[in-house]
Amino acid sequence: MTDLKTVALITLAIAFVPDAPRSTGLPVSSSTHHLVSSLSPCDAAIQVPIGFCAVLVAEGLRAPRHIVIAPNGDIFAASNRGGVIALRDADGDGIAETRREWGREGGTGIALAEGYLWFAANETIYRWKWAPGQLEPTADAEVVVQGLPTGGHTAKPIVVKDGFLYVDFGSGTNSCQLIDRTARSPGQSPCAELAHRAGIWRFSSTRIGQSPSDGIRFATGLRNPMALAFEPSSGSLWMATHGRDQLGENWGYSDSLNAELPAEEFGPVVQGADYGWPYCYYDELKGVKVQSPEYGGDGAKIGECGTKLVPAIGFPGHWAPIGLTFYTANSFPVAYRGGAFIAFHGSWNRAPLPQAGYRVVYVPFSDGRPSGSYKTFLQGTGNNSLRPIGLAVGPDGALYVGSDAQGKIWRVSYTGR
Repeated sequence: MTDLKTVALITLAIAFVPDAPRSTGLPVSSSTHHLVSSLSPCDAAIQVPIGFCAVLVAEGLRAPRHIVIAPNGDIFAASNRGGVIALRDADGDGIAETRREWGREGGTGIALAEGYLWFAANETIYRWKWAPGQLEPTADAEVVVQGLPTGGHTAKPIVVKDGFLYVDFGSGTNSCQLIDRTARSPGQSPCAELAHRAGIWRFSSTRIGQSPSDGIRFATGLRNPMALAFEPSSGSLWMATHGRDQLGENWGYSDSLNAELPAEEFGPVVQGADYGWPYCYYDELKGVKVQSPEYGGDGAKIGECGTKLVPAIGFPGHWAPIGLTFYTANSFPVAYRGGAFIAFHGSWNRAPLPQAGYRVVYVPFSDGRPSGSYKTFLQGTGNNSLRPIGLAVGPDGALYVGSDAQGKIWRVSYTGR
């Protein structure tokens, strides 16, 4: 295997022209492309803790969203611009030389489980039968669920486990107002979209041809839980969800409160639970859920919100959690084992205060629960120079981090230096 230190002055300059996107489900073989890259052993544009190194695995990708790593190290990414991207590092130098793509529909969710590769487009969830070492489909895709709700929060993150498929149906609105995102417009009561959105739905992973009515509403009152993963020691599902916007613009909250509230919630998903949206939001400054102003709240009233589940951790407002994985390998120091990595895409709506987020944080866990304060693990050199989204732990024990805005995927390993 080539020593990565020797590639500092090597430029891989084999150009490629990507194939036109293929129709999702059509396993037409795609040609192999070579990725254009100019790499140093550690990417200086990525800040990681001392002893860690972030190496650029691939760039020039079409908006990679969530990612998954196969047992042989192949990387599969859902593309927001259409289909699936497959990457392989054939010579073991840490750089993916081979890329293959298929599908036209943009999507976010991806999984490799129960003998299938799963891809969640915005309206449809597909799967392909998958064998160890396989890099592209050999048969047409099966449609697992179709007719999923779109508009508003359209992306469909997924996880698959023990015969079930879990899907985020994000809300169609900001706070279920009578006139969405309009100052002082009251909220709908009851909020009609809770019947079919703003929660996590569960489907059978062994059936094809399902529709939304075939699933069950597993948890509700979640505006947009984009980050989903199973905690390994307990086997329970965890999520991080986006809070609502515009407390300042629509309801006169101060600039500082508008920037920090509501919290981005991180916690376990309890079957049948109600997390409160749109009637409530979590105030991490007070540690309680309070009534939303659309429903008579004034920033202090609790009312029925006292019965809603509170998160294990509240993160600053509008950071936009979008990726989640638990570290199950042994390559990182003991302090990182068993904990959660969360990717934050970054804010757009903390103005006039500075925008924030744009990082990957680490949350230590013990006995299936957070056991300490979170800390920033990875970020760009500028405040919003990196917008991470996809996270996955590889069979090599490295953490893989993707960015749709940059069109790149990095491999973060521990070197001890």
